[in-house]
Amino acid sequence: MIKSLSSSFRQAMFGVAMLASMALSFDAAAQKFAYIDSEYVLLHMPEYASAQTELNNFAIEWQADIESKLEAADRLEVAYRAERVLLTAEMRVKREDEIAKKRAEAKEMQKQKFGVDGELFQKRQELIEPVQQQIFESLKDIASGSGYMVIFDKSNQSNMLYTNPKYDISDRLIKKLGYVPGETITPEGDKGSKDGDGGKGGGLQDRGRDAINGAKNSARDRVNSATRGAGGTVGRPGSKN
Repeated sequence: MIKSLSSSFRQAMFGVAMLASMALSFDAAAQKFAYIDSEYVLLHMPEYASAQTELNNFAIEWQADIESKLEAADRLEVAYRAERVLLTAEMRVKREDEIAKKRAEAKEMQKQKFGVDGELFQKRQELIEPVQQQIFESLKDIASGSGYMVIFDKSNQSNMLYTNPKYDISDRLIKKLGYVPGETITPEGDKGSKDGDGGKGGGLQDRGRDAINGAKNSARDRVNSATRGAGGTVGRPGSKN
């Protein structure tokens, strides 16, 4: 009986030891995972701030050009309305075509600059990809040297519901890139981080996207509004307009 209990005890202890070993192995494996906050990292990179400023300037300049074309079309339409009763049918057609052409030019420019695979997208690829590649190469070196299996990014739309600061290697990456953690850079014309961000991340990417998307949306809405308005203001001879 004693011998049987002793054997059972040894088996139980062996099982406990195995579970402990598995737990330790799992914990060791867990050490191979880390994460970064790319928003926070980018705040330290002058290359990114410069690229974001350049993209913002392109977007604002293109928006202004589109607005200028639409305003020119509006001025032509105002003059046309004032003179319409004095114009022949042939002259009306010519003036209407001129107004329509101006609005079509604005719409085409909006598509070329801000559309899918448009010039803004190409500029973003050209300016931002080198920064992303620089981060990737540094992360690859860190992962190789430390044996990390996976490095996550907690910024933007990540599904990381909880992160332990112990495994945050953002500062390590910043040092690897040659910068000093905490010495952040603000793009030209940017007012700085949002309140409550703790200085970490600061919504730099979000603010850059907001500026660009604001210009894109403004240009698109202006073109659409002008196009819709043109349908009810400038008509062919014989219409009720």
